[in-house]
Amino acid sequence: MTQPFSFHCQAQCGRARAGRLQTPHGPVQTPRFMPVGTLANVKTVTPAQLKAAGAEMVLANTYHLHLQPGESLVAEAGGLHQFMAWSGPILTDSGGFQVFSLSQIRTVNEAGVTFRSPRDGAVIHMTPERSIQIQNQLGADVIMAFDECPPYPAERALVAAATKRTYRWLERCIQAHQRSDQALFGIVQGGVHLDLRQQAAEALAEFDLPGYAIGGVSVGEPPELIEKIVKATTPLLPEHKPRYLMGVGTYREMAQAIAAGIDLFDCVIPTRLARHGAALVAGERWNLKNSRFRRDLSPLDADCPCYTCQQFTRAYLCHLIHAHELLAFTLLSIHNLTELIRFTQSIREAILQGCFFERFEDWLKPAAEGFSR
Repeated sequence: MTQPFSFHCQAQCGRARAGRLQTPHGPVQTPRFMPVGTLANVKTVTPAQLKAAGAEMVLANTYHLHLQPGESLVAEAGGLHQFMAWSGPILTDSGGFQVFSLSQIRTVNEAGVTFRSPRDGAVIHMTPERSIQIQNQLGADVIMAFDECPPYPAERALVAAATKRTYRWLERCIQAHQRSDQALFGIVQGGVHLDLRQQAAEALAEFDLPGYAIGGVSVGEPPELIEKIVKATTPLLPEHKPRYLMGVGTYREMAQAIAAGIDLFDCVIPTRLARHGAALVAGERWNLKNSRFRRDLSPLDADCPCYTCQQFTRAYLCHLIHAHELLAFTLLSIHNLTELIRFTQSIREAILQGCFFERFEDWLKPAAEGFSR
């Protein structure tokens, strides 16, 4: 019987690798940036626009979809792929990060997390089993184990307890998982403590899961700490399985993580920046509200093949933003998504050609001041 999931490494430069993740809804060429579609949509763009931007795999969120519209309705509609009209691979986060961000309205114990819905105040009990049941109903190709994500900063004792609980919850997630057409990924926690990260990575690897993720980064740590965590943790994860760095999507952080052996990334940056009138261009963040763009009739980025850059000028985008036109969000989202996907695609091509470290030398240097660098 053909396995619905496989991962094949096609080329390497040091630890950086170009691979192919096969899923029931098609392949994902890695390394790859994955757009975030929290509520079964990537904000302001259509599935056709996503595909044109180069997206292969998108995310949705268990916690948010449980609250609205509910996993039962999604299942009745035929699962997430049918519900959101996306034919490619989908990954669902377990909702752990979102639940633990509700620090003022939730309690944690060994059973799981109890919290009040921010929508209507209803009491919700989210356990590892419930998270997996919801994700089984949602029907994504890749689902994530329910984990405890400690904040930054946090006392070592708290982080150690969360890391051990994440392991115990993973055992329960594995027991609860009912669908062979969904790959369950485990999540390595451990905060900024490298010894805890090592213990967690080695323990999770023993489960021989279809893939592994590094969680609990990008929750407030400085970039140099994130880099240190990723460099120390990634080599401990199985080489023949896909590795996913959760919540990271800046140029430098992705390049450095790929150099350490990471394959997949996600972040809300592209669409969030678009909603604030900002564009990612050649590694920089541009504020299109700036008056210098008012009469600039050149493309946003002449080297970008996206619909926005091929059809519209900087002046037009500036006009839309100042006029509060919703089209601005769509056009900037299309470009920003294309930009980060192309960035990971170009790294993939460099790995295949054996010149990753030469071509991306500047991005592999220690983080400097600024948003993307």
